[in-house]
Amino acid sequence: MVRQIRKAAVLGSGVMGSGIAAHLANIGIPTLLLDIVPRELTEDEKKKGLTLDNKQVRNRISQTAITKLLKQKPAPLSAKGNIALIEAGNLEDDISRLKDVDWIIEVVVEKLEVKQSVFAQVDQHRKPGSIVSSNTSGISIEAMAEGRSEDFQKHFLGTHFFNPPRYLKLLEIIPTKATSSEVLEYMKRFGEDVLGKGVVEAKDTPNFIANRIGTYGLLVTLREMQKGGYSVGEVDSVTGPLIGRATSATFRTLDVVGLDTFAHVARNVYDQVDGEEKEVFKIPDFMNEMLKNGWLGSKSGQGFFLKKGKEILELNPETLEYAARKRLKTPSIEMAKQAKGLDNKMKALVYSEDRAGQLLWNVLNPALVYSAQLLGDIADDIVAIDQAMKWGFGWSTGPFETWDAIGVEKSAARMEAEGITVPQWVKDMLAKGIKSFYKEENGIVHYYDNGEYKELVENPKVINLKAIKKQKGVIKKNSGASLIDIGDGVALLEFTSPNNAIGLDIIQMINAAVDEAEANFKGLVIGNQGKNFCVGANIAMMLMEAQDDNIFELDMVISQFQQAMLKIKYSAVPVVVAPFNMTLGGGAEVSLPAARIQATTETYMGLVEPGVGLIPGGGGTKELYVKTLRNMPKGVDFDLQKVANQVFETVAMAKVSTSAEEARGNNFLNSADGISVNADHQLYDAKQAVLSMHEQGYTAPARTKIPVVGETGYAALLLGAESMRLSGFLSEHDLVIAKELAYVLAGGKLPFGTEVDEQYILNLEKQAFLKLISTPKSQARMQHMLVKGKPLRN
Repeated sequence: MVRQIRKAAVLGSGVMGSGIAAHLANIGIPTLLLDIVPRELTEDEKKKGLTLDNKQVRNRISQTAITKLLKQKPAPLSAKGNIALIEAGNLEDDISRLKDVDWIIEVVVEKLEVKQSVFAQVDQHRKPGSIVSSNTSGISIEAMAEGRSEDFQKHFLGTHFFNPPRYLKLLEIIPTKATSSEVLEYMKRFGEDVLGKGVVEAKDTPNFIANRIGTYGLLVTLREMQKGGYSVGEVDSVTGPLIGRATSATFRTLDVVGLDTFAHVARNVYDQVDGEEKEVFKIPDFMNEMLKNGWLGSKSGQGFFLKKGKEILELNPETLEYAARKRLKTPSIEMAKQAKGLDNKMKALVYSEDRAGQLLWNVLNPALVYSAQLLGDIADDIVAIDQAMKWGFGWSTGPFETWDAIGVEKSAARMEAEGITVPQWVKDMLAKGIKSFYKEENGIVHYYDNGEYKELVENPKVINLKAIKKQKGVIKKNSGASLIDIGDGVALLEFTSPNNAIGLDIIQMINAAVDEAEANFKGLVIGNQGKNFCVGANIAMMLMEAQDDNIFELDMVISQFQQAMLKIKYSAVPVVVAPFNMTLGGGAEVSLPAARIQATTETYMGLVEPGVGLIPGGGGTKELYVKTLRNMPKGVDFDLQKVANQVFETVAMAKVSTSAEEARGNNFLNSADGISVNADHQLYDAKQAVLSMHEQGYTAPARTKIPVVGETGYAALLLGAESMRLSGFLSEHDLVIAKELAYVLAGGKLPFGTEVDEQYILNLEKQAFLKLISTPKSQARMQHMLVKGKPLRN
């Protein structure tokens, strides 16, 4: 019987091992991090008079790794306090403590004999029924388990995380022949539901799925670059977002991963395959020279790119010298940029005869064929391969989805005409008149498998809004939002405007959605499945109105936005907001008044209006202040001025949380609000929150008055603002904005402790907002944000 995983141990404290320990700590699992015992003292240890027998010395390697977690970027810990859940130890003194853990993860050096030696020790000390796994990126899982006890082998499998573990979604799970089916299914569920990963079952083959195909694709791209005389920058300019790949494209990705790591992964396949495949995995000579020179990428300061001052230079593989970065410019690139949808962009590029088209065709077609050739060897179905590439390498579409996008029949015919051997099963599929690997019927996706289409069955915790709309349609919609029935008596309001920016259309739909939910549903979820939850209000619209001096129009819009937020707050049925990724300005203002917030781990929330020369106008300042007051311990006297100071600093400095846990620390979330570790389950979790509140007999909150710090508090806030300006934290116009914010937060010139109605504070917010938006410097900030995409300090 598989036990619940309550405590874990990670063996090996390198970047990957410590990253996995951090991810476990982020989800609340106490973790023991073990590494080898040092054989020599450092100079610092000698000065302290320590010996090799001191615990401090013996745990040094793992303790140093834990300490480094606080300095790494991107941050492995979602909150610094999570580090308390990781305990340092070593593989000699603490190996017996493995009897107390439920999951042991090996992340030691990538050498089979070393791993086998470690597992021999693990087998002696683990408790029966505990799960043991290896994070190897390619060494045989079967070989590691040889000679181990029956119970060990039943509970052993591969769990290949991708780096960094906190951020990359893919978890490849690789069972052996001896792994029990119960253990395999438990780890799949645990990986998805608890670790928050996209789990793919892979076969025990070199580099498993994602690294096998991803490395092949990168090496093919290297080959085509040299053959076609393209530069590093030219390749990156067309192998990134233009074709649905990560912004780091090809060579920037290699720099981030590290050339040494990439070379190791490539050699792992090279050593285990034959023929033409082996030749592809041979590292080019210039890359070996880079390795000799230590040009490993970001970790060494230079690789395929070198930053000099503000200029980014690219490497010339022929001369190994750096020159100005180039970008490929062709007619097909311009056509692709104008095309709507990734499918049309891909077709515009791949079938053109210019240099961009030739490069992409020669890069894509071998990768598509290779993926089809490996089906059955590395994974059982095309879905696993597609998901692995999307979740592990950040591709928008997997190989088979990409093949569908460019047209399987048309591309296969061209491949055959060019002498490329298309896998027989693909030709058989086309011969049956089946022309795509996927098809969709009534919002349900089917995939091709062994001669027929099969329904793609998703975890019931995944709510697919696109599919629901195709199956049920929408209740109401306009240009900015749609209201959808997501079942069980719960409605969902989905923002659909560009960047989900809030305008009058969304405000109107918020009002309509709450009315509909109160009349016909148990509650309402406000969420979507875009790139970000909401990046704020429609700045372009507001700037245009301000420049035309339409203050009356802006006054009306702000009033409507404020009233819509109050409608969310005082709805007769529970409203749960589901923010994720960028939840800025108006996005945070929509979240704060909700009965509950259901965030994802990666929720970056903040009231960032000062960055565009404004303060929150939709009640954000008021709601953050109220939420902070409610977070104060009940029955304990607290300093009202300190609360005002804290909120003032958060808003004036436009602080944005780097995780949902940090958002909780900044009082955007409280103890009742939830955090979904798996972003795919967020809407399900939000829906459950609505149903739970409904079952408990939800009633709308009573309107209460708010204590403010008044005139004396205002003076204290001004003093703080002036101090921040003198310290260089605020510019001249920042100070102007801060003074307006201070006046709002203090409640104007009232006696300290006066209790005011929230509409009073809303009126102050609106007045300050309209005053600031009328100033040239605030308008300059808004213009700069629209044009440059970043704040202006003026």
